[in-house]
Amino acid sequence: MFIAKVTGSVIATQKVDTMVGHRLLVVEPYRLEAKDRKTLVTTGRTFVAVDMLGSGVGDFVLITQGSSARLTAETKSLPIDCVVIGIVDRAHVDSMCIYDRTEDDAQAAVPKQEPKPKAKPAPVAKKEATPKKSEPKPQPPESESES
Repeated sequence: MFIAKVTGSVIATQKVDTMVGHRLLVVEPYRLEAKDRKTLVTTGRTFVAVDMLGSGVGDFVLITQGSSARLTAETKSLPIDCVVIGIVDRAHVDSMCIYDRTEDDAQAAVPKQEPKPKAKPAPVAKKEATPKKSEPKPQPPESESES
């Protein structure tokens, strides 16, 4: 088993009869960060897993793979090798909580405030140079038309 984060879903309108009605999720395995052992970090891989529990994007889930994926009553007749078998509420390592779903939910419930855009300074009106008063240009004399 491993912990993964649900990052998306797969829609397949055509599939074998035994798979009709089963949700397919894109999951990304996570591992313990090696240096501080205090956080979960992505492995950079993705899998498609059958979801029997109703998990959603952003949830951390327990995944089992291989023939073990077909050992539950719900999955024994399915052609699968990756299944969500649990939704993670909390994960502890070395007596430290590295994940708590309630904290994630609480943070998600607080709307993120977008920083207010900085007000653009009002455009400065350019002073147009006032034309110097000058004598009007002489107009050429009108030519008299011949009759």
